[in-house]
This record gives sequence, structure tokens and C-alpha cells, in this order.
Amino acid sequence: MRITQVVVAARDWSDDALAPLRVIDPDWLLVFGDVDAFDGTLHRRLRALFPNVVLSGCSTAGEISQRGVSQFSLVITAVQLGGGAITHAQTRLRGMDDSEFAGRRIGQQLGRHAYAGVLLFAPGVEINGSALIRGLQQALAPAVPICGGLAGDRGTFTQTFVLGDEAEGSDQVVALGLNPGVVTLGHGSFGGWQPFGPMRRVTRAEGNVLYELDGESALAIYKRYLGEYADQLPASGLLFPFSMVDGARTELGLIRTILGVHEGDGALILAGEVQEAKYMQMMHARTDALVEGAVAAAESAYKAGGAGGQSLSILVSCVGRKLVMGDRVDEEVEAVAEVFGASGTLCGFYSNGEISPFLDTTECKLHNQTMTITSLYPRP
Repeated sequence: MRITQVVVAARDWSDDALAPLRVIDPDWLLVFGDVDAFDGTLHRRLRALFPNVVLSGCSTAGEISQRGVSQFSLVITAVQLGGGAITHAQTRLRGMDDSEFAGRRIGQQLGRHAYAGVLLFAPGVEINGSALIRGLQQALAPAVPICGGLAGDRGTFTQTFVLGDEAEGSDQVVALGLNPGVVTLGHGSFGGWQPFGPMRRVTRAEGNVLYELDGESALAIYKRYLGEYADQLPASGLLFPFSMVDGARTELGLIRTILGVHEGDGALILAGEVQEAKYMQMMHARTDALVEGAVAAAESAYKAGGAGGQSLSILVSCVGRKLVMGDRVDEEVEAVAEVFGASGTLCGFYSNGEISPFLDTTECKLHNQTMTITSLYPRP
């Protein structure tokens, strides 16, 4: 496995700036950039420069590279894995109600093979991430881990973009099947958020739309807790996500963040599904705890590499974490880099939702407010 990376401005970058990527004769480009980079010409320009390379990536709420965290940039990581290492699938998302069907379509394109894992990139607005994952899982072979994330757009939750082999666009979903004969995959996910306030029973919900908690408008309750932050919804909701709790009031290890609000219905639109009769509890965080969570995720992904040889790690961290950490946001990426050492290459993005299995399982879920890490190691 050979890897090289460039970081350029999201706008007005030159073709010559990408010349270092061609040195390794890559067969895959991972592209994460500010929404300004997705101007309708990105796919065409990259395809002209790299006619036989698998293209994948998305827009972000902040880009992650070997340098750390940047904004208004375009991070392109070129990887040489060898022929047949990646199977590409792409489909168009026709609205939120199409989420599960879109997952099935790309899963059917990939086929029921024993992939080392599947990387999934999808829009970060007007989507039910849980349903997308469920549809994909139904079409894949059992126990194939799914990792990736929902695209970001600087935390505005208005329009995101996904890049694939066929096109770039706000309605594209892309999945990559990784050949187990070429790579080994490690994964990790961890939060670091702390619950506060009472647990409230979900008394009305449909898919990823939360209408009522304890028989009262979910939006009204949420606004009471937010106080002065209520006028800044949905963006301020990133600072106060929900912990999912089961009927026995046991934490499920899942966090749900807000993608939007329905003022007329008094409802909250969440990144993933919730279920009636479950409980939810608000959460907050401190920077040190978030960094500790990132280290825990890195240590889990690092285990798959054995002695810690060369690796490519894709970091998908929630935009909410970035807002909480502020000027200290680089600390979680620096902490992850220390775990993987000099032989590890990092890339990734701040997202509207993270996709990863739970620790020590292949059961994939949509996460919010977590740091998820997917590490690829060359097969010996």
C-alpha cells in the first residue's frame, strides 16, 4: 500500500497542485472538502487527471489531514492498493423516504461478498441514516462491517455533497467494498459526552422525527433546556445531543443529534431513528472527555494492525464535537495520530453523522457526536 496526500484551497486550486498524487500511480482517491469545492466541476476535473482511479468522498464541516484540522480546504488522499481492491457502487437518493431503498440499491450493486468492510458516504441532510444502513445491511453478506459518514456543510444543515465514480451531487450515495485479500480493516467509535437532566419517554416518533417526549412537544421541551441557545436552532442542537436509553433505562451506546426542526409540528428531526417507548436524555461535553473518547476509538482501530505497520485511517468526527472544542479541536486529531505513529496516514472530515460498528462487533449503527475511525492495513 502506497499513500500520498495534498491539501489545497477549496477554490482556485490548480491541476499542477495535484501532481504529487500521480507519482504513486494511485487506484483510489479519497476526497474531503469544503462545500465550495463541490462547484459542479470537481468530478470532471479529477476524472480528467485520474481517468482510471476510483473516486470517493464528500463535503465537510471541517477537513482532517496529516496536518490536522483545516477549513475551506480540499484534502485529497491518493492510495495505491492494487487492482481489484475496491468495488464501487453509487445511487441517487430520492428524498428521505427513499433512504432504506437507496441502501438496498447500493448493496445489490456490491453483491453478497465477504468484504473486509464497506465504506459508505451519503448526504447529511434530508436523509434517514439509520434506514440507509438498514437497507444496505439487508443486501450485504452477514457480518460485513460498514463504516463512513454523512456529509457536512460547515454546520449549516442546508446542502451537502457526495463524490463518486459517476458524479458529484447533493443527492448521491456512494459505497466501496474492500477486498479482504488486499486489506484488513480495523474500526473504533467512542463519544465522551455526559448525560444531564431527566430521562424522558418517547411517546410519539416516526422514523427519525421525534414529536413528543412524556406527551409534550419535543421541540418545546428542548427549547426550555436550551434557553438562549434556542434561537440558534438547529445549529445549537449540536451542543446538546440526546442519549438513547432502552425501556429498562439502560444506555444503548447511541447518541442522536438534531438535523432540523418542524416548528409547526413541534418536532425535532434527528440524524437517525428513535423508537416509541424508549427513553432519551440530553447530553453535554467537555473537551478533555472528547479527546479521551477519540483516543479510545483509535486504540480499538489500531488493534487490527497487529504490530502497527503502515495504515490509512479515515477519521469521521461529528461537527458537534468541533463546535464544543473550538480552538482545541486539533487536540483530538493529534491524540489519534500519536496512537498510529509515523507509519499511519490520517484523513477524514467533520460530519453530520458517523457510521461504524460498535466496539468489538460488526453490528453497524448510525452514531452522532462520536469520533469513528476506520483503519486499513495491507494484507500480509
